[in-house]
Amino acid sequence: MRKPNLIVVLIDDLRFDEFGAGGHPYMKTPHIDRLAKEGAIFERAFHTTPICSPNRASIMTGQYASRHGIIDNVARDAMSHRLPNYHLALQKLGYETAHIGKWHMGNDGRPRPGYDRWVSFDGHGRLSDPRLNVDGSYEQRSGYITDLLNEEALAFLRKERKKPFSLFFAHKAVHPDAEQAADGTLSLIGYLPAERHRDLYKGGVFPKTPNMLSPEEVVKAKPAWTEAFELKKSERSRALLAPIHAGQQEEIRLRAAMMASVDEGVGEILNTLEKTDQLDRTLILFLGDNGYFFGEHGLGPERRFAYEAGIRSPFVLRYPPLVKPGIRKKELVICQDIAPTLLELAGGKPGEHVQGRSLISLLRKRKAPWRKSILIEYWAEQALPWLVGMSYKAVRTDRYKYIRWLNRSRNGELDELYDLERDPWELKNLAGSRSAASLRARLQRELKALVAAAAGI
Repeated sequence: MRKPNLIVVLIDDLRFDEFGAGGHPYMKTPHIDRLAKEGAIFERAFHTTPICSPNRASIMTGQYASRHGIIDNVARDAMSHRLPNYHLALQKLGYETAHIGKWHMGNDGRPRPGYDRWVSFDGHGRLSDPRLNVDGSYEQRSGYITDLLNEEALAFLRKERKKPFSLFFAHKAVHPDAEQAADGTLSLIGYLPAERHRDLYKGGVFPKTPNMLSPEEVVKAKPAWTEAFELKKSERSRALLAPIHAGQQEEIRLRAAMMASVDEGVGEILNTLEKTDQLDRTLILFLGDNGYFFGEHGLGPERRFAYEAGIRSPFVLRYPPLVKPGIRKKELVICQDIAPTLLELAGGKPGEHVQGRSLISLLRKRKAPWRKSILIEYWAEQALPWLVGMSYKAVRTDRYKYIRWLNRSRNGELDELYDLERDPWELKNLAGSRSAASLRARLQRELKALVAAAAGI
């Protein structure tokens, strides 16, 4: 049986509803929507550490951050060269592999093991006229980075080969231009769509949801945020956020405009695969690397926290031999499931170090046994000055979510518990409710077990 080609398209900071088929009110993404129409949307796919570097490492390794060790965005260059990346296994299985785009596990853009073709850049790169690392040598390029990366991806796909291929295509979009220090501290510069898309969604309005509240309203149910919201009022914090129109409709519009060139690239990929008679034997997975808040729970531009907008991912999979068109899956899927899925399709067997589960049985069987809970974990960092000390561990089940604030809470008095069936906007914190005491104890036990399993204890 012929092995399938594999393409993963990863978008930086894209939230679960930031594409047409995902429910965005005005963004048009016809080519990404085609993937959904001809494949599957996983409606409950999650990031287990919802921040760039840790989650990218989890995708590559199939491991939780507490296992692979990339726990924040601090430059861990040496460690990122030693990750048990699934592309290493794919090479042994006869695949030609490529990484094109943002790496961001370590700030250097040099090639990592596991790739026959490498096109990347240092740190966050630049939206215009980027300096790319091509197979180990730096080259100055002219143009808009999304267009340039699309061209590189297409050149790889058009190459004549006898082997199956695996392409990991990681866009810089929709992350704004930013400068990052060695300690992870960011200086934000701003969003920049391609010139042809600058005014694409001028006047567009993203509707307000019930959980888009002021900080003063949020802390009534979420007192763990009291200090962070006070720190966010500082002049330094306001200056940091001003260039990206944080918390404003303009930020949402600019991000939507940046997605236009991403969607054009997806269309070009589909056309290229069709012309070379490879489309229906190529798996295409489209997702984001973490969520993003548009003001939910008073948050923005954060993505690091365990509320739904922070941890849910767009997750669209097209592969006709396995996936029926137009289906929607509601099982709890995590980014660690990608590596074992691709390895199984390639004819391999995931190693014991892989903690995710292959999605193949889930797609083949209507009632395949599946996980009932997931772990979400985050370690406090210095990237944004108001987030100092906001470490947590959380468990999310089919119905409930329990958040344990590790270095904020004494005896659990700042913890949070939500019934997502009755309270999908996560407004009513049940952690202090006597009637929810047994539920809280059960979720605490579940969280303890998940933490131990993730760490290999």
